[in-house]
Amino acid sequence: MNYGIDIWSNDNFFIDNKKVKINYKSSPSLVKITKEIRDRGIRGPILLRFPHLIEKQINLIYKNFESARKEFDYHGSFNAVYPLKVNQYPNFVKNLVKIGKKFNYGLEAGSKAELLLAMTYNNENSPITVNGFKDEEMISLGFIACEMGHNITVTIEGLSELKNIIKINKDRFNCMPSIGLRIRLHSSGIGIWAKSGGINSKFGLTSTELIEAMEMLKNAGLIDKFKMIHFHIGSQISEIGPLKKALREAGNIYAQLKKIGADGLNSINLGGGLAIEYSQHTDDIKRNYTLREYANDVVYLLKDISTNKGVKEPDIYIESGRYIAASHAVLIAPVLELFSQEYTQEKLKLKEENPPLVQELYELYRTINREYAQEYLHDSIDHMNSLLTLFDLGYIDLIDRSNTEILVNLIIKKAIMLLRDLDSKELLRIQDMIQERYLINFSIFQSLPDFWGIAQSFPVMPLDRLDEKPTRSASIWDITCDSDGEISYNREQPLFLHEVDVVKEEYFLGFFLVGAYQEVLGMKHNLFTHPSEATVAISDDGYEIKDIVEAQSIIDIMEDLDYDVKEMRETLNAKIQNSSFLSEEAKKQILGEIYLFLNDNGYLKTIN
Repeated sequence: MNYGIDIWSNDNFFIDNKKVKINYKSSPSLVKITKEIRDRGIRGPILLRFPHLIEKQINLIYKNFESARKEFDYHGSFNAVYPLKVNQYPNFVKNLVKIGKKFNYGLEAGSKAELLLAMTYNNENSPITVNGFKDEEMISLGFIACEMGHNITVTIEGLSELKNIIKINKDRFNCMPSIGLRIRLHSSGIGIWAKSGGINSKFGLTSTELIEAMEMLKNAGLIDKFKMIHFHIGSQISEIGPLKKALREAGNIYAQLKKIGADGLNSINLGGGLAIEYSQHTDDIKRNYTLREYANDVVYLLKDISTNKGVKEPDIYIESGRYIAASHAVLIAPVLELFSQEYTQEKLKLKEENPPLVQELYELYRTINREYAQEYLHDSIDHMNSLLTLFDLGYIDLIDRSNTEILVNLIIKKAIMLLRDLDSKELLRIQDMIQERYLINFSIFQSLPDFWGIAQSFPVMPLDRLDEKPTRSASIWDITCDSDGEISYNREQPLFLHEVDVVKEEYFLGFFLVGAYQEVLGMKHNLFTHPSEATVAISDDGYEIKDIVEAQSIIDIMEDLDYDVKEMRETLNAKIQNSSFLSEEAKKQILGEIYLFLNDNGYLKTIN
């Protein structure tokens, strides 16, 4: 079983010698890298970053757009900026900026904090675009960026922002950022982010406001600073049709603005939306286009509109952050427990005389074979339902009920093993009823918040034992005390994992494509923090693990929440010292234990 790796991995990972390996240079296995990091004393979930995957995605975007420009003889330039909102973590951003230098890859900011990041780390001459609502301070920061020498465009979301730019320009130092106008299209995207576009979208100027903005710029003598129009029809655009429709609308607006006096206007910014494929199943593939088709359609349509309208072909900007960031990060988390492992033959407490249905269950378990496996499955479940009713009525006791649960579970496990080579809908139905719960040492709310918030699926698979057919229909439980912290078994898109004895061996799951949004949206539910992380640089001869950042300690997260950590320590110490149950030696030991707990992270520790 390959867990759909040929669908979602974009050739970044492959299976070899029963392990998941990275498809780059020396091709190390994920499980080997994980165990080496754990050998350094790091426990809990680990986020692995792969810089070569950042470079691959950036290179693919520039390569495909350059190819499209040549094919259609397009004279406008191609430019890309990375929206910092997608992932602002330093070990990602610093690698991205370093890798992007040769492409002149820029940054996009949507807040004052992000703009300051861009002003600090952006490469010289690479573009900066500024989106989102802005007050006078944020607009002033845009002027300061220009005064520092940055190539910056401030996109106007409303006429009040334009008034502030005109006002602030009178008091600055003769360097003004380029102005972009965000246009409100009638066209919209598709799916849950469709509301980013359309006439009722949150951002952008209507046609009437565009004309008014043009008059304001002309009256202020700043029409030449109007360089860009910008639109965004939504994240994760799964179908190409809505984008093509939006491009035609935006292209015609561009041409009209040029014709009514926007002589300096030379760029169209498409925003983000370039989709990646998260699905592990062929019948659930969401994206219906390739990057090549995306680039060709953008270039061809803008070329065609410009030619027909007799205007200069615009420079093209895109802000596709998900496409750049998602694949670079893999979350690795160990399995802590399988919840049916208490159902073993050794736990049976059969009596000298058992209720007839319990005795029949035992005979089913003892004699089950491949020929009658499915029939015995049905019989065992029917017996269990009858016995549970008898328990409710008081006719059997708790030992009988325990024996029932154990025997039915053992029968199901044995039947599934006997029928494991069959793709039976009935078998799937049975497995849906008796799915195995895998307790995983991570928090869905911290590391996969989009799963909890918008039902976004992520590829999941074990890191090794991939030469064995997995037989356990799996649901995944995280370690939070919240019933929503579960990836439930889905009979239509099932996840199967291996039987494992976690006392004797470690079993790791990999969660892929988690590099976009998941880190920055992660919640401190139960005060679980961002997992430990490491950057892995792969060479022809091996790999280097660097930039290890351990998960925040409990005391650090308390301080982030504005607790007085000094008060906490003093209060805990005082309560221990004042305890009448403890000797002086015990007090010293407990004080030491409390110190260690406070300075460690909150994830669970495994036996191995």
